[in-house]
Amino acid sequence: MQSDRIVRTTNLNNLIFLLSIVMFVWLCWYFYTGLGGPTELVASLVPIALMLQILHMHKNGYIYKRLPPIVNHILVVIYMGFCIYAFYHFFVEYEQISIYRQGSYTREDFIMGLVVFLLVMELSRVAHAELFWVNVVLVVYTLWGYLSPIDFFWHPGTSFYRVITSSTVELSTGIYGMYAQIALTTIGAFLLLAAAARGFDAQGAMVSFMRRIAGKSRQTIPQTAVLASSAVGMISGSGAANATVVGAFTIPLMKRYGVPGEFAAAVETAASMGGLIMPPVMAVAGFVMAEFLGVSYWSVMLRGFALAFIYYSTLSLSIYLLSVRLMPATPIEAVTLPIYDQLKTAIFFLGIIYLTILLGVLRYGEHLAGLYNGAFLFSLLILLFLYFKYLRKDPAADKDSLFANVRIMIETHAEMTSYLTLLLATLGIMDGLFTVTGFINRMGGILLHIGEWHIIALILMSWIFGWLVGAGLPPTATYIVLAVIIVDPMRKIGIDPWIAHFFCFLLAVWGELSPPTSLAAAVSARIAEALFMRTMWEALKLCAPITFMTFAIFTRSSLVVNPGWMQISDMLLVAISCCGVTCAIFGRFTRNRGSDVMWRAALALASLVVMFHPDGAVSLAMAVIVLPATVFGVIRHQKIAPPKSEPQSQPAS
Repeated sequence: MQSDRIVRTTNLNNLIFLLSIVMFVWLCWYFYTGLGGPTELVASLVPIALMLQILHMHKNGYIYKRLPPIVNHILVVIYMGFCIYAFYHFFVEYEQISIYRQGSYTREDFIMGLVVFLLVMELSRVAHAELFWVNVVLVVYTLWGYLSPIDFFWHPGTSFYRVITSSTVELSTGIYGMYAQIALTTIGAFLLLAAAARGFDAQGAMVSFMRRIAGKSRQTIPQTAVLASSAVGMISGSGAANATVVGAFTIPLMKRYGVPGEFAAAVETAASMGGLIMPPVMAVAGFVMAEFLGVSYWSVMLRGFALAFIYYSTLSLSIYLLSVRLMPATPIEAVTLPIYDQLKTAIFFLGIIYLTILLGVLRYGEHLAGLYNGAFLFSLLILLFLYFKYLRKDPAADKDSLFANVRIMIETHAEMTSYLTLLLATLGIMDGLFTVTGFINRMGGILLHIGEWHIIALILMSWIFGWLVGAGLPPTATYIVLAVIIVDPMRKIGIDPWIAHFFCFLLAVWGELSPPTSLAAAVSARIAEALFMRTMWEALKLCAPITFMTFAIFTRSSLVVNPGWMQISDMLLVAISCCGVTCAIFGRFTRNRGSDVMWRAALALASLVVMFHPDGAVSLAMAVIVLPATVFGVIRHQKIAPPKSEPQSQPAS
């Protein structure tokens, strides 16, 4: 009887839960004490993170779907054994490896490093195929670069031993380097907020709340996606995850009220992409940026809020102007939302405010701020649950269970943290190989030579390079590659490091819309049952006016250089100019085609002057003209653009 009970409880889900508890408690203790430092933390927790990813892959339909289940089971056991071996070796030999054996490793050190390197590469092949193949090419290039017939790519080559040690036991780069340390420390601390919100379904309540305040008429229904995605983007840090959580609700809602499938998917794609800019997570790249610049993450967040304001205000106007063309302003039925869900939404935003106070007012470090904020949100959600479940006996809380909610929170935090650890460890391999081959220095030298000819040529060349990288890599990987290659040449010709880094960051975000790796577009198109390429094209059109923001930071530099009143001034100028360009592209001033084109061209030209003129006084004077002209254009558009007939509702997919 006892043995049967053990068999029932010893299963995959419970093993995941057990490892999640270990990682969760270990990280919370580190956030509070900082004992051992990030390098020792990573040496201990990377194997646990890999074990969690192995188990999650196995749970979600097996790692190797073409192989029989028994083979998958055996391979999982072998992989788990490798992780336990790596954990034990570093636990016993950490001090020797990190201090006394640097540059002179034992055979066992090399074997352990080889095992971890191959395991990370294999897991990245399954989870991040594009990064895996980039690393494979880099390994080949690192070993045999001396065979290159092109002088630019030639280097003397290195040994396979050096490839493995630089990616593992050297600790300064590779799997155990800075990127994995960021994943398990700063990012892990901030993910406590997302985990608590997910555990008590504050995300779902928040999406429903945004539906209530946005959906007043058919024309405003698409704004639900904008509001909900901006809110969920605060904690998701992923365009695809944002589209999955929010799009599952907003896309069927839009289709129900007559929005075409491709447009509904494009709206959610563009809105989810903005979540990559939204603090406090900022697509994870913001944490890496803070490390590169040697500043507090609060400094990055301050600048991120300004960019997010410009993005979502402009996107909201773009979507509204196109919605007016597609649908009449027919009122729709009011939506009721249980008070339980309303309070969960309020607690979530209270958590964001509390995090802002901890970082910006009380000046707590990122780790303590993330820990205290997670505990604050978790405590309030538990008290709310207990009150509605047992005192009020509210039906809205009947479906919840305290143990289940806490378990979801712990497992969510461990799964997100381990996923990002695998991603950033893979990027650590890439960065280490870039460094070993000297490719960064050569590419930087070429860009610096271009910049000496003209700074605009350097910016345009960097932009083209960024789009090419973004077409094949996810946003975080794109930012890291661009930052290590582009920033130094820009800095050497006099461009402020804040401008250079945010230029790379915005390029990485726009790369989320680049084929073929736009996961947000793929998810949204799947939900809407729309064509992927059509969805991506519509999303690119929606985001076209905001593309100028990537270049505006060079002329309206206070937007990212000087937080304060000057930043607010430049933020408003860029927002006004982006909205003016939006109105010029999507709006209609008159029914006469010729005069309409003239009005829109004049507004676009004036808006670009506001954005790019080097004289702030001239920009301000033009903004005084552009703002009322944009308002006038929106009013005229409301009168002449609506369709003549009622759109047909589409089946919610």
